[in-house]
Amino acid sequence: MARNLIQDIKRKPSVKKELILNSFSANQIKIKENPPKRRSKLWIVASFSVLFLFIALSFFFARATVTVTPKKQDLNLNQSLSANKDNNSSGLSFDLVVISGEESKMVKGETAKNVETKAEGQVIIYNNYSTKTQTLVKNSSLEGSNGKIYKLASQVVVPGMTKSGGVGKIEATVYAAVAGEEYNSTPLDFKIPIFKGTAKYTKFYARSKGDITGGLRGKYYQLSDEDKTATVSSLKNNLTNKLSQKIINQIPAGFILFKDAVFLNTNEKDINTSSTSADGMVNVTLKGTLYGFLFNEEKITKKIAESVVEKYDGSKVHIPDVKDLTFSLNNKDISFSDVKKIDFTLSGVSKIVWDVDVEKLTADILGKKKKEFPVILTEYKNLDSANLKVTPPWKLSLPDKTKNIKIIVNNP
Repeated sequence: MARNLIQDIKRKPSVKKELILNSFSANQIKIKENPPKRRSKLWIVASFSVLFLFIALSFFFARATVTVTPKKQDLNLNQSLSANKDNNSSGLSFDLVVISGEESKMVKGETAKNVETKAEGQVIIYNNYSTKTQTLVKNSSLEGSNGKIYKLASQVVVPGMTKSGGVGKIEATVYAAVAGEEYNSTPLDFKIPIFKGTAKYTKFYARSKGDITGGLRGKYYQLSDEDKTATVSSLKNNLTNKLSQKIINQIPAGFILFKDAVFLNTNEKDINTSSTSADGMVNVTLKGTLYGFLFNEEKITKKIAESVVEKYDGSKVHIPDVKDLTFSLNNKDISFSDVKKIDFTLSGVSKIVWDVDVEKLTADILGKKKKEFPVILTEYKNLDSANLKVTPPWKLSLPDKTKNIKIIVNNP
């Protein structure tokens, strides 16, 4: 009996152990079966979420690029035109720009020679005395405000005062009574000695139009005629380029200066070609005034288009290298300071290109369906071709925000 009891006691733990093991195995089976189902569901949800986010972002970052090629026409120009110095004119107009300057160069002179020359200059003689004319004979004296005496190079008749009280005046050339540098001067005021002691003395007077120059006396190194010609030519080129660049740097937006539309006026009589320097170096200085004709680029381009484009409808056009056209003034023998009208010729080879209104095109296609794009283009007669690219490619309409649309113009 005792053995059986002990055996029964030993068997009981085995049953418990088996039950526990069975229970543990069942739990294990459950754990192995459930996780794969949960993971698959999570992957499906995550995949749909990513796909939705991708589609949403692609639409949010939608972009459109339109590449257009404008209409163009070859230009072989040789056109005569006229322009007035009047911005209010209905025709073509110009603005005159004026700028002065000087250019210097040191040049080796020839052997020193004795030189005696008299200073010269231009003066304006005024009549504030009466309406009658006044004759002043050749070599009449004029006393400068520097105390020096100068003489008239030729006879002049000074006009009388106008009926409205305007002063009569005339331009004349004067020269120094004596040779020498001491008669060279900046602008002077003059009195006329022959009128001294009369009422005319204070009513007739003269003023220099510019400097009085050229007076020399003594031993000077002189430039040869050949050196003078070459030096003056070089100085003219340098001065023209320097003054032209100054004008170009100040040209307002929308205006152009043709490279041949500038003209330099110089007074070569004022050029010093002598020197007392021991080394024989002559300081040659050229003073000049540059006149330039400025044109409104839009107006002159339109004028050209009207002349060469058949059935031109007034559309906005441009010539990419318009400033490189050759400008030729028909009459160069004019007073640039007083010019009111010019006749000129423009020539050269280029292209006329029709402008594209980028803002209008952007507004017209904003938010439109892609299939409407070709229809919209039919309103743009100034285009040769246009290409539309939308990203993402499956988007059926264009962006509805201006910043998301880019227009590229293929100008020649």
